[in-house]
Amino acid sequence: MNMQQLMRQAQQMQEKLQKQMESLVVDATAGGGMVAVKLNGQKQLLSVQIDPQVFTDGDKDMLQDLIVAAVNEGIRKVDEAMSDQLGGLTGGLKIPGLF
Repeated sequence: MNMQQLMRQAQQMQEKLQKQMESLVVDATAGGGMVAVKLNGQKQLLSVQIDPQVFTDGDKDMLQDLIVAAVNEGIRKVDEAMSDQLGGLTGGLKIPGLF
């Protein structure tokens, strides 16, 4: 296999991964489901749902912490999905430093 074929194959893999990640949506929660978020494959926050019980407690700091925790969990799930998708494309070959 020459270098040009290898580069073309790498570009095709990148395009396939990008299409897969564009359609990816992950759900993540924090506080036992008190805060739920959705993120897309580009790690953009799509929605936030907050259980009304959080508001009755009046603990603003707790709500802020739960939102941060849910978003961070969503980002971790996107990273994991990207790694899994890439592993499927490369036949399980790990590329150090890619994610």
